Amino acid sequence: MRITSAVVDPALLDLPWHIPLEEWPADHLVALPQGISRHIVRFVKLNGVVYAMKETRERIAEKEYDLLRALERIDFPAVQAVAIATDRQTPEGEPLETVLVTRHLQFSLPYRALFSRVLRPETMSRLLDALAALVVRMHLTGFSWGDCSLSNTLFRRDAGAFAAYLVDAETGNLYPKLSEGQRSEDIEILRLNIFGECLDLQAAELLHESIDPETVVDDIVARYDRLWHEVTYEQEVAKDARHHIERRIRRLNEMGFDIAEVSMSTVDGGYLVRPKVVDAGYHTRRLMRLTGLDAEENQARQLLNDLDAYRAESHLKDEQQAAHRWLTEVFEPVVRAVPAPLRRKLEPQEVFSQIIQHKWLLSEKAGRDVGMGPAVQSYLSDVLVNKPDEQAVLGVEAEELSGTL
Repeated sequence: MRITSAVVDPALLDLPWHIPLEEWPADHLVALPQGISRHIVRFVKLNGVVYAMKETRERIAEKEYDLLRALERIDFPAVQAVAIATDRQTPEGEPLETVLVTRHLQFSLPYRALFSRVLRPETMSRLLDALAALVVRMHLTGFSWGDCSLSNTLFRRDAGAFAAYLVDAETGNLYPKLSEGQRSEDIEILRLNIFGECLDLQAAELLHESIDPETVVDDIVARYDRLWHEVTYEQEVAKDARHHIERRIRRLNEMGFDIAEVSMSTVDGGYLVRPKVVDAGYHTRRLMRLTGLDAEENQARQLLNDLDAYRAESHLKDEQQAAHRWLTEVFEPVVRAVPAPLRRKLEPQEVFSQIIQHKWLLSEKAGRDVGMGPAVQSYLSDVLVNKPDEQAVLGVEAEELSGTL
């Protein structure tokens, strides 16, 4: 047996690699919600970290490992490749398939877990927005998925919305730039896959009666087309309206996209302007630079708004000083106020985002600013306590959750 690993964890060597993954003993496994997969997938906890194990052919595993590593280098939202285990054999010398090891994305849920209580139309809308944004971002980076679907996507909560992560890259390819044909093919695969998944959910009575599968696929393609047009179209700007260029860049930044450069050419009476959008994550990177906090894009936008309001109220001119004081005087006390038993329900950035929204609702109802302290206590006792745990189920044996996922 041979292990190629991007993460040095000697505990990987102690796993029962000589046994087919399907037969691994329960004391090595943890049970987590998972989507449909054509491969055998198991979750293992090592030194407090949960890894996903997928059994597949060596060539496919090596390709996916390399692709996930490449996506990680460009900060694309995908699971992290950890290792591949090849040349596996049973004690009798029978060859076993290669295993791809990825790090489980905590606080993430496969779409089937989100559908488990009969999905409402508004939740479906947020899921489709997240998936459309992921595919647009993917195509901007030159990545062709080849099997775009809800099954191959994980979702994390993002300040009332969802953020989508790629979880299966075995059919993908990374190019310097995608052609229109490659983009169109990816979208047609998306259309077919999601239509089939919706029919499957409908048959299982997990799809809200008001949701029509055909309408769903038309809707997500329309969302993708609108977003792709917004980030790539060539805009004609009059010579006396150059502020429209700045307005468009600000609008793209507000949507979470970074601009590398702006291409401009002259035409009769004005300019043709095409911004080069390089990546999403504008607010995420600004929050990381100022505070060191890693958050999803919508979470980062809300936290930055709160930081900017704190800076204005405190009359602090220096942005870095304001960020440090906000982190120590506002964010960290709120996070510490969450009792230990409730910390597995949502990640700290999402808790803070929801508290901000809860405070606004309480203030609207009271007709005055209720203050952060009462808002925190109200949220913890009335809202958070009733939410299900969404952190990875660490330390729970597989048989304890059998039949519950």
